[in-house]
Amino acid sequence: MADVTEKSSPLAMAAGTVGFLAFETGTYYLLRWVTSPLGMPDQYQPENTIVPNWAKAVIVLLLYLLLVVAAVLTLSNQLPRRYRGQIMGWFYLSLLAGFVVVFVIMS
Repeated sequence: MADVTEKSSPLAMAAGTVGFLAFETGTYYLLRWVTSPLGMPDQYQPENTIVPNWAKAVIVLLLYLLLVVAAVLTLSNQLPRRYRGQIMGWFYLSLLAGFVVVFVIMS
């Protein structure tokens, strides 16, 4: 149990940051590719564009949450115990980044 109280080194935090940025970038491009045929690009049309774009936003959020939860479960099983303390911090940051991803994909 001594390894549980150890703090993560700056090198481990840097590796976590690089991994987080790589995950977010990959997730953004994957979701943009998957949801590219959904929604309507020009929202200023006489027709109703709210429903298709709302469906696209909900699908992006659900797929994003699915990818994040799968990544957290995988990492929590694969990482050594002393690095698992970082996972929840990156998870919460990823939840906040999910809203940014939705706005960027929808624009």
